[in-house]
Amino acid sequence: MAEQCIEAAEILLPVSSVDMNKWAVIACDQHTSDYRYWEEVEKLVGDSPSTLRLTLPEIYLSDRCEERIKSIRKAITQYRQKGIFRKLPKGFVMVERKTKNSPLRRGIVLSVDLEKYSYEQKSNALIRATEATILERIPPRLKIREGAEMEFPHIMLLYEDPKNLVLGPLQNQDDLEKLYDFELNMGGGHVVGKFISDYQPVIDRFSKLEKDGLLFMVGDGNHSLATAKVLWEKIKNNLSRQEQEYNPARFALCEAVNIYDESIAFEAIHRVVKGVDPRDFIAGLSVSGKGQGAIYTAGKKSSLSVPEDVPEAVKSIDAYISKYISEKGGEVDYIHGEEALCALTKERTDCVGICLPKMNKSKLFDAVKRFGSLPRKTFSMGESEEKRYYIEGKEIL
Repeated sequence: MAEQCIEAAEILLPVSSVDMNKWAVIACDQHTSDYRYWEEVEKLVGDSPSTLRLTLPEIYLSDRCEERIKSIRKAITQYRQKGIFRKLPKGFVMVERKTKNSPLRRGIVLSVDLEKYSYEQKSNALIRATEATILERIPPRLKIREGAEMEFPHIMLLYEDPKNLVLGPLQNQDDLEKLYDFELNMGGGHVVGKFISDYQPVIDRFSKLEKDGLLFMVGDGNHSLATAKVLWEKIKNNLSRQEQEYNPARFALCEAVNIYDESIAFEAIHRVVKGVDPRDFIAGLSVSGKGQGAIYTAGKKSSLSVPEDVPEAVKSIDAYISKYISEKGGEVDYIHGEEALCALTKERTDCVGICLPKMNKSKLFDAVKRFGSLPRKTFSMGESEEKRYYIEGKEIL
């Protein structure tokens, strides 16, 4: 059954003359409170071809968003006219990524059938969301995807493969074509991509991993995949059954990673609440438990007891934040890394940072099977710099 949710895609990459260090930029949902990061990327990229021009960093979602979306579509057209893209034969890409914080991580870029994916809180789909999907977050992403000729994903899927059946046979295969080999900008480490033309055996090995009707869970990019699903549901209503079967919008490009890969480390996603009176905010915070959290104000750390069950801790904290903001105002952002959280509270006197504990990755699949999607932003796979960079693309029109 699993082979029905995996598709070999005609993957798009830039031609060899493109500077890959400037082409690849980090996932748009990173550094959402750090304008300096994106200003540095802008300076680095300049006028060079880059996925920075093909994606919308979320830090700009409220800043001339419509204008930026038009620019994305224009850039795709211009890049095509200038011959920036090359299309590979049908196949997969094996990605090998090293960062300063983790050993080699291997993933495989492939397409998945959106008919086999669900972002519903409780689902029996082959591909499921790990966290709750906030439907209000889909419309701005939908505006970007609607009318776009291509997608450049930061979606990462997780699969359970303790014996390394899928990628093991490929790791020492010397005849795989090397597609790229370069240093990522902004401290992202080093990445190598190898082309897998003989893709059917890989699909067959994936099919053996399906368990209890589940093959993939979304590790990163849940709302991006949900947006692709929403758009496909809109498109398919105007298509015949035969047209639906082969329409490129039905399939979304993702990187699939074995949750047992030693480089996959789950990190907490912290909360920073801005535009509030820190003393008043903390005074009303009454969560408790055996779990260890922390509060940051003005760069200073104090302990915070939270429920030992991480999803429950996240749920409790988020409920308080939501209630406080609805009654007294303020806004919340999600921060990767305790140092970044501390730094933000030093910069602003009207904010509180809440440091949450991290989840044990071995409990993920079982938790979602039993309870459904976890609270939003329960965990992150690694630190910000380790997030997927945009490299490969696929046509969706």
